[in-house]
Amino acid sequence: MKITLITVGKIKEKYLKDAIAEYSKRLSKYCKLEILEVADEKTPDTASEAVENMIRAKEGERILKHIKEDAYVITLEIEGRQLTSEKLAEKIETLGVQGNSHIIFIIGGSIGLGTEVLKRSDYALSFSKMTFPHQLMRVILLEQIYRSYRIINGEPYHK
Repeated sequence: MKITLITVGKIKEKYLKDAIAEYSKRLSKYCKLEILEVADEKTPDTASEAVENMIRAKEGERILKHIKEDAYVITLEIEGRQLTSEKLAEKIETLGVQGNSHIIFIIGGSIGLGTEVLKRSDYALSFSKMTFPHQLMRVILLEQIYRSYRIINGEPYHK
């Protein structure tokens, strides 16, 4: 199984880079992991809805360039479906059994994902109704993917 994370923006903080590296290393035992970063747009503090839509569209174009036709796309959205760790593991396992060999997770930038990316999504996933920094969300997502593989393989993992 190939897992790709497409994310908007770069990680600047060392502690986040270290956590991402650690989970990437752990996941290498279970899947082929790829993390793609696309450039983010500067969003003015007083941006209008039209300006924000334009920014999401630009970031969306960059994201869509990396999506393969046969990939199963999961977007992270506040309004998406919330799953337990066991249900996420089940989702990943079921996709593999159904012949989906490539899952792409998409984490948008600070103002979310554009319409075209949302249209391409096969599944909207939410981790919470709360808003998290997209850089931190990358670590949380990798940890949950790692936890999913531990569950799938019947291996112990702290509950």
